[in-house]
Amino acid sequence: MSANRTYVGLDKDEFGGMNPTGNIIRDAWVFGLLPESETCEGWSLDRIQALYDRVCEAWAPYGHMVSKLPEPLRERHQAIYDAAIKRARAMGWSSEMPDDD
Repeated sequence: MSANRTYVGLDKDEFGGMNPTGNIIRDAWVFGLLPESETCEGWSLDRIQALYDRVCEAWAPYGHMVSKLPEPLRERHQAIYDAAIKRARAMGWSSEMPDDD
């Protein structure tokens, strides 16, 4: 979220949105709640929260587990997330958490 409390957009978010907001958007793509061209640029926190609620509702029948998705949705999820991870790594992202010690 920017200083004016709107989202910068998945394509402009640090490391391609490898964060909870990015996951909400990608999951919305998986379930067809948003077209894959929608980056949510300029969306308010309230609008992102409403999308989160819809995404949670879509996940509920599958226990919020990728392994329980029907094959077409599982394949779509994998394709979307594989592309996001590839893009984020090209931007310097690492899935490893920094060591605070």
